[in-house]
Amino acid sequence: RGAILLKTWRVLWLVSALALCLVLKLSSTGRIIPAPSPVDPETSHRYSVDCSAIYDMDPVEVGNALALRRRVPEERDDIQRLYRCLHISGGENFPLAYSLVVHKSATMVERLIRALYSPSNIFCIHYDGKSSEEFRAAMEGLAQCLPNSRLKADLHCMSDLLKSDVQWRYIINLCGQDFPLRTNMELVSELTRLNGGNMLESSRPTQAKSQRFKYHHQIQDANFEHQKIPVRTDQEKEPPPHGIEMFTGNAYFVLSREFVEYTQSSDVVRDFLAWSEDTYSPDEHFWATLARLPGVPGEIPRSQPDVTDLMSKTRLVKWSYLEKRLYPRCTGLHVRSVCIYGVGEMHWLLNYSHWFANKFDPKVDPIIIQCLEEHLQKKQKLLLSLASRVCY
Repeated sequence: RGAILLKTWRVLWLVSALALCLVLKLSSTGRIIPAPSPVDPETSHRYSVDCSAIYDMDPVEVGNALALRRRVPEERDDIQRLYRCLHISGGENFPLAYSLVVHKSATMVERLIRALYSPSNIFCIHYDGKSSEEFRAAMEGLAQCLPNSRLKADLHCMSDLLKSDVQWRYIINLCGQDFPLRTNMELVSELTRLNGGNMLESSRPTQAKSQRFKYHHQIQDANFEHQKIPVRTDQEKEPPPHGIEMFTGNAYFVLSREFVEYTQSSDVVRDFLAWSEDTYSPDEHFWATLARLPGVPGEIPRSQPDVTDLMSKTRLVKWSYLEKRLYPRCTGLHVRSVCIYGVGEMHWLLNYSHWFANKFDPKVDPIIIQCLEEHLQKKQKLLLSLASRVCY
């Protein structure tokens, strides 16, 4: 299989694809109508900064960027939007599937998909039913712009993606505040080397985390936006079915198609899913445990050491209580202990070997997002140029 995959790289270097550019205007009624005049994609909401100098941590340019980000324009979901699909090649023989769960900031979702877009990839978008009419209209417009995306509000994305005509190799789940740190070509290269394995956090549970699935939990409304929280009861649960050994991680994963097909047809997985329904944040132990099941495609043997969040390349998250000890301080701001990245994180983010990072917010720091976009576009062009020289 490795030899075949190496061969495909020679083929994909020769292939290029033009993506359709579609300009849409979204009104407050949710109807989609043609925009009378396009927005300049290179100048709209762009800041006059030197991203190369920011990457090199030039104090003057970083200081300039920190001052500029305080003048962030108000973001709305009903403004005229440009869905611009980049001219991308690379990865045509190694399609990827993305599952996105989003509920706000259409602009950020657009930029995320634009950074990930390749004509061979497929997207499944879930949006919260409580999202604004303008946001839902924006997501419907985005789905129409991208012919290989699907708009779904339910949680059956994997099943839907397996039924699609796209023979994707891996599925990657994201949220609306994630952003890639690698180009599509780099991702394909890394996943090719993974050779059917899975990439996700999977560790033995601490005593505190064991309480999350040891007791029955009930869902109650929370005071913050679009959220419900599980509340622990005194009712102790039965042990996991089939003698399953528990592992914990986070909600982020990169899973092979073979693994997903296995989970869709396994009675053990179905029973474990039912057992997990009344646990606290089941997505933080469900995939981490399944990846350790004996015999699953891409199995992580139970005898192997823990795979921590800093070892798994799926998502780079900076926690406030680990700053200065494991990584430098946040230059953006913290929301519930998680850093929303600022421009001062650019060099650190791009040199930590992870594939994606969380969290980004254009209302906090739009310049870090702009600079990452520029970096990925330049890197993709460079890789294509180098590939062309090798081929010819």
